[in-house]
Amino acid sequence: MRDLVSSAVSRDEIADYVLSVFDGVTPTKTWGETAFFFSSGLEMKRGIYVCTLKDKDGENDSGSCLDRPGVYRLNIGLPADVFVSHFGPKPARPPKGGVIAGPWDFTALNQLTPHPVYGWMGWVAVLCPSAETLEQCKPLLRLAYDKAVASFAKRSKL
Repeated sequence: MRDLVSSAVSRDEIADYVLSVFDGVTPTKTWGETAFFFSSGLEMKRGIYVCTLKDKDGENDSGSCLDRPGVYRLNIGLPADVFVSHFGPKPARPPKGGVIAGPWDFTALNQLTPHPVYGWMGWVAVLCPSAETLEQCKPLLRLAYDKAVASFAKRSKL
C-alpha cells in the first residue's frame, strides 16, 4: 500500500489540473472534501458538481477507509451512459451509512470503481491515482464537466 500512496498524484496536482483546464469551476471546501463546482459567473450559490477530492471518512461515507495515512479519493460525476459502459447497470441506492452492492473493493488504491455511496447516481471514484490512472480519468473529468455545464444551462433557464 505504501508504494501506491507514495506514487500517487497529489491532491494539489489534481486540483491544479481541474482549475486550469475547466473554465468556470470553483473549489469549495466542505464536508471533509474539496468540491469543484461549475458556476458560470457564480450565478448559483454553489453551482453544479464536477468532481470532488475527499480526504477523510464521513459518518455516511466510510467505505473507502480514508483514515489510512496519505489516502484520499477523487470522485467524478459521470453521465449515466458512461457509467453504465464502465460498470454495467447503476446499482441501487445503499442504506444510510452503507455502500452500494457489487463486486468492487472500495478500499483498493489506484483503481477506478463506482463511488461507494453515490455509484447509484453515476459517480465513480479512484483512491490515490497514479499519473497513468489520472491520464485515464482526464476524459472522464471532461465528461463530468460537460455534464455540469449542460445541467447548469438547463437550471439557469428555469
